Amino acid sequence: MLDGVSLDQLRAFIAAVDEGSFSAAARKLYRVQSAVSGWVGGLENQLGVVLFDRTTRFPKLTPAGALLLADARNVVSGVDAMKARAKLMAGGLEAELSVVVDVFFPTRKVAATAKAFAKQFPLTPLRLFVEGLGAAYQPVLDERCNLGILASLPLEFPSLVSEPLGDVPLVVVAAPSHPLARLDDQVSTRDMAKHVQLVLTDRSNLLANRDYGVFSSSTWRLADLSTKHALLKDGVGWGSMPRHMVESDIAKGELVCLDARTDMVLTMSAFYRASAPPGPAGRWFVDYLKGLCD
Repeated sequence: MLDGVSLDQLRAFIAAVDEGSFSAAARKLYRVQSAVSGWVGGLENQLGVVLFDRTTRFPKLTPAGALLLADARNVVSGVDAMKARAKLMAGGLEAELSVVVDVFFPTRKVAATAKAFAKQFPLTPLRLFVEGLGAAYQPVLDERCNLGILASLPLEFPSLVSEPLGDVPLVVVAAPSHPLARLDDQVSTRDMAKHVQLVLTDRSNLLANRDYGVFSSSTWRLADLSTKHALLKDGVGWGSMPRHMVESDIAKGELVCLDARTDMVLTMSAFYRASAPPGPAGRWFVDYLKGLCD
């Protein structure tokens, strides 16, 4: 019964409600009134319900019509969105943009970019993933993500193209109660090697059998940065953290900076496969992020 329902019928139904009469709906749709009346009548026959009470001067929605109006709007809106998205895709716009972001990259910059992206590309879904070390590269290498906002690694990836975004400063910290925080002299790497170091573990095999920034023979390896942050504040061990994540903790005295060197940074870049460069949405995402990192 419903297979014969047309968009013209639904649009006529909605216009008659919004404009208050069949004649006004006809003017809005640039059709003759008889066409609008015919479409609405045909829709009523297809649905098997009366949508308008026609006993008054102007057609008035019946209870059934009021209930079905929202459904009609949803159908028409969905079709219009599909047509608009298809038109954009035909012009080269990605059907979806998937981005994996390094866990060390500032979340506020990603959030600001995502918010602006939603306004710039309202019909393009954005999928964001957060990973660390080699596990952040894997989705790009495996073609599961269009883009990667990734930290540099001591590895070469010939299949990937990179565009620099900037550096994320790192600091070595521990809780005030930690033995290293109570040393009077400057903390050396020899001192650090005597205590448990909290290290972010790689959930991929790209860095198998490689230690990246590890100084202590006693390490606890953690799967996520928030857990590492919590254990550092509890005095379980010491470790490096992105400065933006611990600035407030240092200011409040909840963490102590053990190494004041200014050359400890992670270089961040946008990565994508050479065989699949960014489309309009991906290009915009990278350029907007570059602007925030300048």
